[in-house]
Amino acid sequence: MKRSESREIAFTLIFERSFKDETIDEIIEQAVVGRNIEVDDYAYHLAKDVSDHMPWLDASIAKYSKKWKLNRMSRVALSILRMSLWEIDHEDTVPVGASINEAVELAKRYGNDDDFSFVNGVLGAYVREEGKESPELTPGQQDAGQVLSDAAEAVVSGVEE
Repeated sequence: MKRSESREIAFTLIFERSFKDETIDEIIEQAVVGRNIEVDDYAYHLAKDVSDHMPWLDASIAKYSKKWKLNRMSRVALSILRMSLWEIDHEDTVPVGASINEAVELAKRYGNDDDFSFVNGVLGAYVREEGKESPELTPGQQDAGQVLSDAAEAVVSGVEE
């Protein structure tokens, strides 16, 4: 299974967890048995780690999502932010740029019209502030990413509470 497929499965599990008062292991078991979903090791550990560290993730997201409270965010965007933030901060095998790109793509696929900009802006702010800049990007890619991130941050900052 490709890493992007594992990430998408982890996202669906994390998203489902936002509606249920069940453990991530119970949600995974239901997904495997009830919907015949294959959950590989990466998807399992990503969903489990996100679920186990929700308070830290939510505090970090709240810090970098200007003018947006967690309870006002779409559950899609919040689930994607939790997952990507965990990857950026704790998964050394995942390039920062890859995690952000996958997060934006998931937001485009599953979220509202503005979710991808919001996700990109919050993750971009986190990466810049926490010194997690991606060394694998060329200067041209970093400049392009910065323009998109700055535009997304303007969208995020311009939305009233």
